[in-house]
Amino acid sequence: MGTDQYISPLSERYASREMQYIFSEDKKFRTWRRLWIALAETEMELGLKDSDGNPRITEDMIDEMRAHKDDINYDVARAREKEVRHDVMSHVYAYGVQCPKAAGIIHLGATSCYVGDNTDMIIMKEALQLIRKKLINVINELAKFADKYKDLPTLAFTHFQPAQPTTVGKRATLWINEFMIDLEDLEYVLSTLKLLGSKGTTGTQASFLELFQGDNETVDKIDPMIAEKMGFKSCVPVSGQTYSRKNDTRVLNILSGIAASATKMSNDIRLLQHLKEVEEPFEKNQIGSSAMAYKRNPMRSERIASLSRYIMVDALNPAITSAVQWFERTLDDSANKRLSVAEGFLACDGVLDLCLNVVDGLVVYPKVIRKHLMSELPFMATENIMMDCVRAGKNRQEMHEEIRELSMKAGANVKENGGENNLLDLIASDPKFGMSREDLEKTMDPAKYVGRAPRQVEIYLRDVVNPVLSENKDILGMNAEINV
Repeated sequence: MGTDQYISPLSERYASREMQYIFSEDKKFRTWRRLWIALAETEMELGLKDSDGNPRITEDMIDEMRAHKDDINYDVARAREKEVRHDVMSHVYAYGVQCPKAAGIIHLGATSCYVGDNTDMIIMKEALQLIRKKLINVINELAKFADKYKDLPTLAFTHFQPAQPTTVGKRATLWINEFMIDLEDLEYVLSTLKLLGSKGTTGTQASFLELFQGDNETVDKIDPMIAEKMGFKSCVPVSGQTYSRKNDTRVLNILSGIAASATKMSNDIRLLQHLKEVEEPFEKNQIGSSAMAYKRNPMRSERIASLSRYIMVDALNPAITSAVQWFERTLDDSANKRLSVAEGFLACDGVLDLCLNVVDGLVVYPKVIRKHLMSELPFMATENIMMDCVRAGKNRQEMHEEIRELSMKAGANVKENGGENNLLDLIASDPKFGMSREDLEKTMDPAKYVGRAPRQVEIYLRDVVNPVLSENKDILGMNAEINV
């Protein structure tokens, strides 16, 4: 494709080659042929006869189809489609050119949705499996990060205002937990995906009842046999011509959930990079700004947020589409579905590659973290200081009021004068407290104020995360290549 035509950024910049192949034309048409083979095999195994009582489908026909399942004659299919304006029938014709013995039985009894919808479900299943693999690898890298920094105290924020300290590792478990929820949802949907099967033009299987001369028990066996051949547990129990488009909604809602989790993490990283506490990877020759040479913009985290926003909005498409499917079939789903499902997966694939790249190379600056924490810790230590005063026989209410007034003075020194937090000096110089600066410094160990954060990290990783990682150890160790 030349530079004078539109090229999707998802293909050129963001999605992996592996995900692009899953949604490629080659993958689609090869899957069509696998489905035609599965149908022909099933009809043969169920003893389909011609009008003279002879086997309608023979092993040599199936062998011929198997021999050409991957060498698709695209030139023949394209030329035929220009004539008949129907993609499925064009490929039936092209397959028949390669398989003259089987030409008359390819697609026998089926409608276009047999290959179209079943292929879509197969592709979504494979795409979800790739998303699952990448999601687990992101969780794995975050788990390493959380464990490494589980004891490093850091200033926590509520409303982006300084709050009781936590640890860097504990904060990372919040990111992990979001992704773990997504993984649970993904695995449930993945385990419940069903093929359409072969239901006919309005879902009644009338064509197959005719082929098998009214034998309902034989027709009952068609869908389960096709499902098994295509690696599914079952087919949908009832349908019109298509599978319910709510299936697409379920699948894209998984991608939307992952996008929301990725956005939450990337936003936190962007804010932490502003504070100079944590920084995403920055390559030696990377340029942060065309004008400001010193800048180190969190461009990968910003890209995560940008692509994720697209995914979350894109998830509305299948929901609206499923709501407006009239009766047994309309075609207003086709163009929208072709875009929304494929591009949702390509974008999510790109997001997870970015997440893996960012998390794998996160840089932590403990000295900056400690500086910010120590600038606020005196305020947070006041309750401990007050308790020490009470143990020394002083009145709690009086000490509370004294600390409140001194805290206001210290806050004013910071905000109005641009000075340091001098609360400890103010307390040390106030005879009502009877505490020296050295006494007060003993209360300034940040580890005293992180509560159970380190232990929470240990327990969470041990009981929740590590069992999942252990079960999936064969797929760990992915590295993400970022194109730009």
